[in-house]
Amino acid sequence: MRTEPFTLLPAGWSRERRSAVSIAIVLVGLIGFLWLMAIPLSWMPEPIGSSAVQFAEGARVTVALTLVSGAIGLVLGVLAALGKLSPYRVPRHVAGFYIWVIRGTPLLVQVLFVFLALPAMVPSLQLSDFYSAVVALAFNSGAYNAEAIRGGILAVPHGQTNAARSLGLTPMQTFRYIVFPQSLRIALPPLVNNVVSLLKDSSLAYVIGVVELSNIGNRIQAATFEPIPVFITVALIYLVLTTVMTQISGAIERRLDVDQRC
Repeated sequence: MRTEPFTLLPAGWSRERRSAVSIAIVLVGLIGFLWLMAIPLSWMPEPIGSSAVQFAEGARVTVALTLVSGAIGLVLGVLAALGKLSPYRVPRHVAGFYIWVIRGTPLLVQVLFVFLALPAMVPSLQLSDFYSAVVALAFNSGAYNAEAIRGGILAVPHGQTNAARSLGLTPMQTFRYIVFPQSLRIALPPLVNNVVSLLKDSSLAYVIGVVELSNIGNRIQAATFEPIPVFITVALIYLVLTTVMTQISGAIERRLDVDQRC
């Protein structure tokens, strides 16, 4: 049984209200952590204290990478899942090829390909280091999201689809109002796990010069020759961020009643 993270909330509140308040509290906490973390870090001994602002800026870039690429990856995942389930050969093969290539190659290679090889192939697609990382992370996340969403769609009983069609709903209305909400509820746990993995995978953006958290840590340890305190600090910041993401996901799951408890 999953335990509620905010037991101080009134017990008389509905599940939806408690979950909504929980999400709001965690989001406010995340924003406060990102913007105020430099203050407690500045109290720490060298080399952490003098680099507190850099750690905070790197953490904000990491979260921005995760949110932007995660949102795009969710859209790509839905499109790829629908393409994989399409009765038509072309979208089915295109989606299958996309998922096969992305899942079968390392993310590091994909990041380098978007930043270095793609502009050489198409000069008009010269992207900054940040947006190159966003594109690579989004496409990588989309391939894994597609399989989670496809599994959720297939898990919806066909009887519900037949019942909706017998009531006069069009295929689009059936998918929008019947299939997709239930499939999203089923696919939510693996989707959230993908987002947490994406947060950690964003560290690979340092290879193309994105000044995110891992890059900041590497620069500071290279300048101070003190890798132990630096990377312990980096690891702790990642741990806080992933914990917050997990708490948000738990609140969303409770709001959607993923476990079908009521």
